[in-house]
Amino acid sequence: MAATGKKLYVLHNKKKYSFKLPLSDTITIGSREYEIKIKEDEKHGTYILWKNRRYPVEILQSKQNKYDILFNDISYSFTIETPFSMQRKRVLDKGRGKSDKEIIVAPMPGKIVEVLVREGADVSKGEAVIILEAMKMQNELQSPVDGKVILVNARADTNVNKDEILIEIKTGK
Repeated sequence: MAATGKKLYVLHNKKKYSFKLPLSDTITIGSREYEIKIKEDEKHGTYILWKNRRYPVEILQSKQNKYDILFNDISYSFTIETPFSMQRKRVLDKGRGKSDKEIIVAPMPGKIVEVLVREGADVSKGEAVIILEAMKMQNELQSPVDGKVILVNARADTNVNKDEILIEIKTGK
């Protein structure tokens, strides 16, 4: 476990959440403190105990600072950044021109259950666009932006690989 008081950031869906280590008893997310415990036992596996409720956690994949987890039966993909790597990311992002499109990729291998949008459709940020089944769980993939669907590269009942391009959205409506 890292030294007490070490600040880290979690980036998920282009949102930044800060927290301090160690992750036990009390964590601070933003400016709020939460009482939690991270536990593991043979009967329940790894889980977070919060307000006397168990929330199961499974790390599906980790590569460097990128993680795909299953938390309380919902899959999440995120990165963990140090203050230094956050600053580096900001500098690199400033150097890149803003793209006018967003690409939605498969966060993990699985099967497309349903494509909820068509090319030319307007979508809102947070709107479900695809349902992907992985590890017998259905995951709703959402649009990260408001915009217009310009490419649908997915069909129901087909298998996809991790990072396969599923949908492209032109930002703005």
